Amino acid sequence: MPDDSKLETIPVGRLGIITLESCTELGNKVDNYLVKWRAARQNEHKSTIAFHGYERDSYLIDSSCPRFGSGEAKGVIRESVRGTDLYILVDVLNHSLEYTICGKPSPMSPDDHYQDLKRVIAASTGKSRKITVIMPFLYESRQHKRSARESLDCALMLQELTGLGVDNIITFDAHDPRVQNAIPLHGFENIRPTYQFVKSLLRSTPDLEIDKDHMMVISPDEGAMHRAIYLANMLGVDVGMFYKRRDYTKVINGRNPIVAHEFLGDSVDGKDVIIIDDMISSGESMLDVARQLKDRKANRVFCMSTFGLFTSGLEVFDRCYQDGIIQKVITTNLTYQTPELLSREWYASADLSKYVALLIDHLNHDASISDILDQTERIQKRIQEYKISHTIAENYGD
Repeated sequence: MPDDSKLETIPVGRLGIITLESCTELGNKVDNYLVKWRAARQNEHKSTIAFHGYERDSYLIDSSCPRFGSGEAKGVIRESVRGTDLYILVDVLNHSLEYTICGKPSPMSPDDHYQDLKRVIAASTGKSRKITVIMPFLYESRQHKRSARESLDCALMLQELTGLGVDNIITFDAHDPRVQNAIPLHGFENIRPTYQFVKSLLRSTPDLEIDKDHMMVISPDEGAMHRAIYLANMLGVDVGMFYKRRDYTKVINGRNPIVAHEFLGDSVDGKDVIIIDDMISSGESMLDVARQLKDRKANRVFCMSTFGLFTSGLEVFDRCYQDGIIQKVITTNLTYQTPELLSREWYASADLSKYVALLIDHLNHDASISDILDQTERIQKRIQEYKISHTIAENYGD
């Protein structure tokens, strides 16, 4: 695998990756990339003491969070992390895991995953050089502001992690990245996987016409407008927006129910449209937008979302696909994907394991990640490549 990262610094801390059980699959992929890159990398000083431990068969640290019969747990790290740059990966949305309380199985909630993260950090007992938490879905990120007598859970979580010694937090497509104001003196990177979305769409759809006459990007609500504007600018197409009209006299499942989606924008008649948002929870809102776009005579509807939760099951998406309401749904592998989801004809996964590995590699070298975070040039190159051949190839840095 080619390596064009041009890293010129020497890592100060030995690289160590802790993947909580919730993030095992992603962590293994990230580790494989790092092992290959560092073994192939040419550096005349690799044999010196400064590079001791630079090349290894694996950078994963042996750790776990075993539980007692009562359901209580503890964090355990089974090897030394003294002087290590620790990168801890956790997926707080992984609902596939269970633990036993008094002989009865209990599914792990986001609260349980977050507690396990704190346990592992505590188990390092402050001996690591630096701790970076990679939390793709920011825990409690939908509770980021106060509208009445409410807890500010996301801000409390960030302050709690930095209080435990965490230096940097890396997340993806935070619901509202302004929550980082809770920890202004610590590192907080909010990364959008726009490039991976574009790459997955172009690879899976060979007959797109990327121009204003044939394509449009749609924001399903006002909160996702900045994502839609960025993607539309990259594709060189127009943008439209729906806004949610809610019934503020009722509260259902903790939220005011949506009465209708109202559309603002140019005609979508005959155009392929891309709906982009940060998450698909039940999917009700996104599919309602898709139906309205089809009623307005849109051609094909592509749904993009960083996190695919599908909390109400996949059947509603199956029906919409069979009825021609949606053409494809693209989400990332940053959170747990069920085997049933991966088997669906209408689904495509945007793989970010290589991107996460690239971030870890640069941060461990204390190198700048500005070029990695700026996706504009890479997106434009892939679009031009697609316009010539109607496909794109694999390459380093995806």
